[in-house]
Amino acid sequence: MSQWQAIAAIAQAVADGKVTATDLVDQSLKSIDDNSEYSAIIATIPERARERAKLIDAQIADGVTPGRLAGVPFIAKDNFLTFGSETTAASNILRGFEAPYQATAIERLEAEGAICVAKANLDAFAHGSSTENSDYMTTLNPHDKSCVPGGSSGGSAAAVMLDMVPFALGTDTGGSIRLPAAFCGAVGFKPSYGLVSRSGVVAMASSTDVIGPITRTVADAALVFDIMAGPDALDSTTVARESDSYCSFEGVLAGMRIGVVAEFMDEGLDPAVKTQIDKAIAAARTAGALISTVSLPSLPLALACYYIICPAEVSSNLSRYDGQRYGYSDASATDLEDSYIMARSTGFGAEAKRRIMIGTYVLSSGYYDAYYKRAQKLRTKLIKEYEAAFNDNDFLISPTVPTTAFKIGHKVDDPMQMYLIDVMTVAANLVGTPAISIPAGTSDGLPVGLQIMGRQNHDKDLLSLAHLMEQII
Repeated sequence: MSQWQAIAAIAQAVADGKVTATDLVDQSLKSIDDNSEYSAIIATIPERARERAKLIDAQIADGVTPGRLAGVPFIAKDNFLTFGSETTAASNILRGFEAPYQATAIERLEAEGAICVAKANLDAFAHGSSTENSDYMTTLNPHDKSCVPGGSSGGSAAAVMLDMVPFALGTDTGGSIRLPAAFCGAVGFKPSYGLVSRSGVVAMASSTDVIGPITRTVADAALVFDIMAGPDALDSTTVARESDSYCSFEGVLAGMRIGVVAEFMDEGLDPAVKTQIDKAIAAARTAGALISTVSLPSLPLALACYYIICPAEVSSNLSRYDGQRYGYSDASATDLEDSYIMARSTGFGAEAKRRIMIGTYVLSSGYYDAYYKRAQKLRTKLIKEYEAAFNDNDFLISPTVPTTAFKIGHKVDDPMQMYLIDVMTVAANLVGTPAISIPAGTSDGLPVGLQIMGRQNHDKDLLSLAHLMEQII
């Protein structure tokens, strides 16, 4: 049982004067300190957090309502630009960097009274599935310290389940919100591409990067998302949001058409995970949902497609880190080329270098057509197959991850095995559909995640179904 109430209830209690924002910030910072052994947090923001809490308490004393998240503390993944702390993306090349402005998502949450208290650990530049690629530390799973919390938003998911805060922010490029949510037993929501501004968030792969919340309940995720969603002049890829609130859940399970993705229920799926997913499917069927099996023929190629397109975009996005304008720079360099080499050799970790080399290779003359162009064609084919599947089904479901959390060190030296962990999550990013992972029981004490995918830009419907499924599992 969490020490935190529902987010809306916390904000209401602050607005009613039953608890102060200052007390909530102190409670959060104490929990962060008490759970420091899990290495979920890169930096805390105590001074600015307490200043904002005092301001909110003063506003309430004066009869002013600070907003829908009044006094609610939260943690941002350390690839969000924030005031009051460094933003490092867990990479040595950005060590010491202090942002001159804040991410739009942070600004919108703060405008409703939320208070950022810390920055969470991640795989450096969000390159990874276990948080072991952080240049600073390895985060431990809240349920078993010998296991990984998932990645790349592992610090955010662990922080929520360790009761440090009621919610945390993550980014999801190929599963980086849903995967750690599944491994840690949280709710992790990846909205449709473009519904939340990416302005002020360190870019990984710009055509698949999505921002979303990690919480304990679907209702909390919907509230946070509702505040962040919508167009932003600072991000030309943002799209119009639905006019209704994402927090008002509608519909019933009876008569809902739900397709079980056949390719994700076959070989490679841990039998214990399958057992929990089958129980969730049976519960939905008992509640009146119309369950069928759906095949997406190109799905087995989605992971290969992703690991061509993603490194290509990583290669482009990381080219801005050259040690000249900000971030790590080696003062002993004798000329400009030497400065570039020394800054990047020391600043970038092994996984960043691996993705830069792969991405540069697939974009190079003579290989572009063979790899990158073919991957983009496959991406278009996947989009059409998903569209066809949604003609016959309202939603698609599957496990979030083929296994429960694995042991620390078990896959970190084998990139191929690590990449395979993303096999069930990358497709939603390639096609831009919303997807959510909700808890679906446990196996040997470790959480299992159920993934639900919906039509693009029908995020309200997806959240409504996830809420219904949450009630019956």
